[in-house]
Amino acid sequence: QVQLVESGGGLAQTGGSLRLSCAASVSVFSRYAMGWFRQAPGKEREFVAALAWSGGVAYYAESMKGRSTIYSDNAKNTVYLQMSSLKPDDTAIYYCAARDFSRTYWRANDYDYWGQGTQVTVSS
Repeated sequence: QVQLVESGGGLAQTGGSLRLSCAASVSVFSRYAMGWFRQAPGKEREFVAALAWSGGVAYYAESMKGRSTIYSDNAKNTVYLQMSSLKPDDTAIYYCAARDFSRTYWRANDYDYWGQGTQVTVSS
């Protein structure tokens, strides 16, 4: 069983930065690929960023390209999402998730394990 715990959310101003962390209970990177999703009130959960199983390739939602970086620290069993140039539209609960490496990186239903989420609020 994989447990994921997010941290690093909070309140930021427009144009500011935040780094989200997702700590895994076990060494997941040898078996799973990691991703970040977000869900704003009244909206569906949407893809933000993901790593390929090898960790060498990253994928981003169009809205996050150039403003975010996903990366992992295998020694710490942790994946990060560095976000900058934040906008009020980035306000959401952010979730990290783990998927089998053969599954689609952008589809939430293809992820097997989820964290509890961390709130990000961007003020205008």
